[in-house]
Amino acid sequence: MKQIIKISALILIAFILPIIGYCQESGTKNNEIHWITSIDELQAKMQQNPKKVIIDFYTGWCGWCKKMEASTYTNPSLVKYINNNYYAVKFDAERQDAFTFQGKEYHYDPQSKANTFAVELMKINNPQGMSYPTTVFMMENFQQPTAIPGYRDVKEMQLFLTFFGDNAYRHQTYDNYSKSFVSTWDHGQ
Repeated sequence: MKQIIKISALILIAFILPIIGYCQESGTKNNEIHWITSIDELQAKMQQNPKKVIIDFYTGWCGWCKKMEASTYTNPSLVKYINNNYYAVKFDAERQDAFTFQGKEYHYDPQSKANTFAVELMKINNPQGMSYPTTVFMMENFQQPTAIPGYRDVKEMQLFLTFFGDNAYRHQTYDNYSKSFVSTWDHGQ
């Protein structure tokens, strides 16, 4: 009888451990931003369920991009807010593939040393031109792109994310919104 109990316990453990591992892995993924890296995937998702879009333009050599990835984009409140309110796109500005977005062809431009998609969007309302990192916000159906250049900490990103995500931009200016803004997220890492 004891032998049967031991064997049953081993079999039960053999079935439970993989389930526990799966749950822990799924939990980790829920604590990360669900980045989209394919423009085709983004367009398909927007056709099915339009949402606002946040695009993180980065390069592999950019130190501030890496810092933002490691500190800002790991904040649990920020991750949850982005995943609930935005399609998040991670875009290497120097990628060399060609693709079509909204009926327009984009490709690598050797003169700019960047993909023309990044060049076009990073220069919108940005007198500095291209700089890394740059975050671009778009409203539903890819309308009203707004480029926000530079490294942003959690508090600054909360300000931008909620300004667009909560539709405050529809009834007040960014300056007025930022004056009355009170951060509610934990900023510690």
